[in-house]
Amino acid sequence: MQEWWRPDRFALRRVRLDTRGRILAAVRGFFADRGFVEVDTPALQVSPGLEPHLRAFTTKLHDPQEGHAAVRYLHTSPEFAMKKLLVAGMPRIWQLAHVFRDGERSATHHPEFSMLEWYRTGASYRDLMEECTALVRACQDAAGVRALTWRGRSADAMREWQRMSVAEAFQRYCGLDLLATAPDPERPDIGSLAAAASGIGIEPHPGDDWETLFFRIFLDRIEPRLGRGAPTILYDYPLSMAALSRRRPDDPRLAERFEVYICGLELANAFGELTDAAEQRARFLADQARKRQLHGHTYALDEDFLAALEHGLPACAGIALGFDRLVMLATGAENIEEVLWAPVR
Repeated sequence: MQEWWRPDRFALRRVRLDTRGRILAAVRGFFADRGFVEVDTPALQVSPGLEPHLRAFTTKLHDPQEGHAAVRYLHTSPEFAMKKLLVAGMPRIWQLAHVFRDGERSATHHPEFSMLEWYRTGASYRDLMEECTALVRACQDAAGVRALTWRGRSADAMREWQRMSVAEAFQRYCGLDLLATAPDPERPDIGSLAAAASGIGIEPHPGDDWETLFFRIFLDRIEPRLGRGAPTILYDYPLSMAALSRRRPDDPRLAERFEVYICGLELANAFGELTDAAEQRARFLADQARKRQLHGHTYALDEDFLAALEHGLPACAGIALGFDRLVMLATGAENIEEVLWAPVR
């Protein structure tokens, strides 16, 4: 979108931006009514997040008193800082943060975008399923539309939402017993999944690991079918994909994680949060090793975050929702730049 500031071009986006404002007002009202405090944490961090496939923007912090420069990153999520606030004693917090991910630009990705995150102590990931449902309904109402739409698909958030486990989705849409392909839930081997994938016409590529092949199957056969007619909550991910979520205490093969899909578009990712500092460190180290193997580099650990977990992160649940994507769904926009006030150039 070149010269987006030209009045004739900007006018084409103005209606969607006005809707964005109404949705933001609805979000603020939603959290105020539920006793949440809006917080504002810094984008500049020691660690941008350790998800192996994310690429961060790197910069230098020059300290005039110390006389040296330290490497810092623009965060890919405000998660670490917000969880430190939970440790500090804040029970219900939310934030609409600008986050940064290098190498991401497409119809649904932008290098700088708005992430809506909220956390509750004493809540489970199933509590957040209910809360996310109520929030999206409030935003659809604020937008004044009868359904959320994207690429010719529609979903009415006012209808009953579909809930489906990841294992159920693989069985329903692919005929695969996903959990049987991961006998070691922490380190699944690609062998049995590769054989199952070949049986449905998806051939593994050289160098694939279990997670890479999982996503190839998921993106081709499952994701486009989710969230049609009404939103879908996809829950209970395999433990190897737990990220910062905790194990399900009644089934150690699974993690307390869910994602929300609307019109085949991923909207939100939520966790029953991991509070064990030792297990979190082990996962971070594994993520560092995988990123180094895949991309030849990695990012530092946030030792302050791990110290906060060690001090005591209360039982809690948290969720990250792509705010720009929500506005896209509410306005029928097919490209994220249609709902941004000023795209990155």
